[in-house]
Amino acid sequence: MNHTKPGKQQEINPNLVNNLRSALGVLELEQSSQLYRDVVTICDHFENPGFRIAVFGPFNYGKSTLLNALLGKRTLPIDLIPTTGAAIHVRYGEELSSQITLTDGSEIKDQGTELLKQYAILDNNRCMRDDVASVTVYCSHPFLQTGVEFLDLPGTNDQQAQNTLVREQLLTADLVVQVLDSRQLMTLGERENLRDWLLDRGIETVVFVVNFLNLLAPEEQKEVYHRLRFVAESFRATLPPNVSNLYRVDALPALRARLKGDTAAAQTTGLATFESALQTIVAAQQETTANRLPRVIAIATQLQQALEAKIQEVSTELVAHQEKHNAKLELKQKAQKLIQQGFSASVSDFQSWLYLPKLLEHYQSEIALALQQGRFSIQETGQFQQEVRNYQQAIVDWVTKACEFFEQQPPTELAIDFLETPQVDIPQTPPTPQQSTSVAPVAVATGIGWVLGGPVGAAVVGGASYVLKKSKEKQQQQDLSTTPTPQQITQVYQDAAKAYLTRFSTEAFSTLQQYEEAATRIINFPVTTKPLEMTAQHHQLQLLETLLGNLRI
Repeated sequence: MNHTKPGKQQEINPNLVNNLRSALGVLELEQSSQLYRDVVTICDHFENPGFRIAVFGPFNYGKSTLLNALLGKRTLPIDLIPTTGAAIHVRYGEELSSQITLTDGSEIKDQGTELLKQYAILDNNRCMRDDVASVTVYCSHPFLQTGVEFLDLPGTNDQQAQNTLVREQLLTADLVVQVLDSRQLMTLGERENLRDWLLDRGIETVVFVVNFLNLLAPEEQKEVYHRLRFVAESFRATLPPNVSNLYRVDALPALRARLKGDTAAAQTTGLATFESALQTIVAAQQETTANRLPRVIAIATQLQQALEAKIQEVSTELVAHQEKHNAKLELKQKAQKLIQQGFSASVSDFQSWLYLPKLLEHYQSEIALALQQGRFSIQETGQFQQEVRNYQQAIVDWVTKACEFFEQQPPTELAIDFLETPQVDIPQTPPTPQQSTSVAPVAVATGIGWVLGGPVGAAVVGGASYVLKKSKEKQQQQDLSTTPTPQQITQVYQDAAKAYLTRFSTEAFSTLQQYEEAATRIINFPVTTKPLEMTAQHHQLQLLETLLGNLRI
């Protein structure tokens, strides 16, 4: 056996319990999960200043009978069938009484223990009542008056619900008394419970009590007790020096002797020796919480593992998020480069098309002829108008793509409107002699509308008048009745078309430049290369890592 003096044990840091609760909240565990229940149970237990002794084992091993013998009266229900259907807390009270707390928060109190027959035993289906939260019995025993509390647990070899309850309640015990049946020594289930419910959870303050040894022959008793001693010594119990972790108590004979007041008979059952050991253990450990530290460490270790798993999960999500961010960033950078190139090319193409010599080369004659034939209108500009619309749409398309990629508000759409048809007036009558010295007017009115909304603004429609002049010298040489020649009329329309295209080119270049400045601010929107800003996941990761550090003991 491994005994450690309580005085040398490390006390529990109160902050550790707070850190356990904090970690539980951050992990967002299901409330029905075993780890969640264990953490809540162990944390709540530290709010109880008393010293709790839990008695557990399979059904019909005599747990309740052993407790009744210690208390000296039939306090707890005992029978030949499984009876205890709830964890029964036995505490000090001036008079024997019972208190039932239901799951809805209501309480039922009564003198004696008759309430236990209704609320603390198994039903006909050997199941616990699901409306009972806790069962408490108050008893005026001197041992209880020192702050000791007994906990009678349901049997562990019947229903899963009872097993779950027992496993949870064992965490709250400062001392565990495991009752053994000498007739079936340490079954496989008992060994598994010893490992899984006690050893692996840091519960080291354990004593074994073997019952029913009196039912065996003397030689068989020695053999069984020797085997039990081997089992007990292999278990590393944390108990005061010179205190054994194995006792023989014949529970039923001990209870009968106590009920009769036969002290001598009670001595032969081993009850007195066991009572003395309990008093020694309680006296040595009641003033310290060191006996609870191993199980807290075990629970904290489980929480650490859960935190590490959660940290890995969140870290993986962050990496994936960062990779997605980087991919999106790379896509935006590529898109920006393509948009910049496409936009610049479209603007350059339109500017090249608007270059006046080219406009005159391609469209002066066509517009002059349309004016002369009277078919120049918004609907009749033909290829000229369509070309303008195509260049305009190509530019707008790149700006629209930029707004989508960079999530920017688009500027007012680039719009080109063709307004009035240039008016050319040709005099039909020759001037009178009195007018021969004056200028013969041939008026040509031209106009173009170029409208840009938003930041680009608007260009005001302009017009111009052109006068076909005849010099005084030529006018004197011509006959007054002579009308303008076809070549002269053609030249008037050519001049009107040239003026129209000149004004169109000038205004278009100006408007396009303004639009280009507004659109460039969107197209050249800075694509950040900085890492992601702090997000909720980053905060969560920091909190998890902090809590993990706080749980390291």
